[in-house]
Amino acid sequence: MNVQDEANNPSSSEQQAEDSAEAVRTSVRFPLKLPVRLQTAGGEVEATTENVSAKGVLFVSDLTLEINSGVDFTLAIPAAVLGTPADVTVHCAGHVIRHEETNGERKASAVVIDSYTFEA
Repeated sequence: MNVQDEANNPSSSEQQAEDSAEAVRTSVRFPLKLPVRLQTAGGEVEATTENVSAKGVLFVSDLTLEINSGVDFTLAIPAAVLGTPADVTVHCAGHVIRHEETNGERKASAVVIDSYTFEA
């Protein structure tokens, strides 16, 4: 395969990231700004959610998270947002699929949710 062919045929991991990104971008997003701590291979990262969907979350932090890197986090979704009697806590595991530019020094990273569990 020559260089031109490689440019036109992304690797399977690149294609999976693009497919995941497209799936998340087409999901209904809710503009929730929630503080969260991300657990990454490089350690804990403080972040804020920008928006949340059933398939993913857009986080803003001071660091750019590496594409395809794993991320664990717990969201405490306020009862008022969901219309439930109590806050709902969801533990999620996912991976970074893309970055977005933000104004200023903070970086936005989109994470697709691979699995989640509700916590009591």
